[in-house]
Amino acid sequence: MDTIYIEHEVAEHPRTLRICARYPKARLIPIARYSDVFNARVQNFREQKQNPSLILAKKPGKLIHPTPPGYHIGGTNNYYFSHMLNCVYDCRYCFLQGMYQSANYVVFVNTEDFLEEIKRTANAHETPSWFFSGYDCDSLALDPITHFVNDCLDYFESVPNAFLELRTKSTQIRPLLNRDALNNVVVAYSLSPASIVQEEEHGTPSLEKRLDALKTLQDKGWKIGLRFDPLLYADNFSELYSQFFDQVFDALDMTQVHSVSLGVFRLPKGFHKKLVRLYPDAKLLAAPLSLRDGMMTYPMDEETTMRELCMEKLSSVISPEQFFPCS
Repeated sequence: MDTIYIEHEVAEHPRTLRICARYPKARLIPIARYSDVFNARVQNFREQKQNPSLILAKKPGKLIHPTPPGYHIGGTNNYYFSHMLNCVYDCRYCFLQGMYQSANYVVFVNTEDFLEEIKRTANAHETPSWFFSGYDCDSLALDPITHFVNDCLDYFESVPNAFLELRTKSTQIRPLLNRDALNNVVVAYSLSPASIVQEEEHGTPSLEKRLDALKTLQDKGWKIGLRFDPLLYADNFSELYSQFFDQVFDALDMTQVHSVSLGVFRLPKGFHKKLVRLYPDAKLLAAPLSLRDGMMTYPMDEETTMRELCMEKLSSVISPEQFFPCS
């Protein structure tokens, strides 16, 4: 990390000091608010992605938000939170690249404030509440720097009516393996066929490495989730995804998987337009797409065919109670 921007308010925060100590040669630049740097209009996302800077900040205002409709794995009280903005990976379909002006990473160091709001939110309900991490970032990829996982797990271990999903593509699972599995935590991996990982999910661990991590977590007693989202169109979709599902089924005990979800590629129209400008040669963005309910996605007949094939494969190894469709 060559450059670290630091908000004045968190300059002496213990997490700020710990992170900066990891990069003794980094250029430290004080700033008033992270948004002054992150939301600046004149930025080149692709250039920044080659060498992102780190922005350490305090997340202001409301920290926990209700999830969009359909974003759940069985709970009735569902919330997401973002301890970080942006992702270390470079997936060509990622909506974050259409959402943000900047490719820099924002890490909110006031984790204690997130956890306090989670506690208040969970205590406001008589039934268990679910909290989803990884909506605006990858939950585990930057954990060697942030130590976010241990901070979260220490808290959730003491609050049994609060459930946590850690959404990731990362194999940075050491903090999970160094402690006993928690009954109220699910480690959910986004999975795609190996060729799609190679072509479209730049910088991510291979499918084989993700499956190895999932198997290790499962053997250790952690609840795991499988997120087949987004499904991406291919001329050989049936063969490609059939072989992919077989590979996943062979690697894991599917009867012990906590939850499975799938959804097709979809992007808000404005985000899609921006991604086309960023990646004019991207094959997946040139696939047959149509505008439906404000989203660029596949034509309905194509989507139905894709979903039906996947459901046929999944229904042979999981129960209906394990499956949650993405809206």
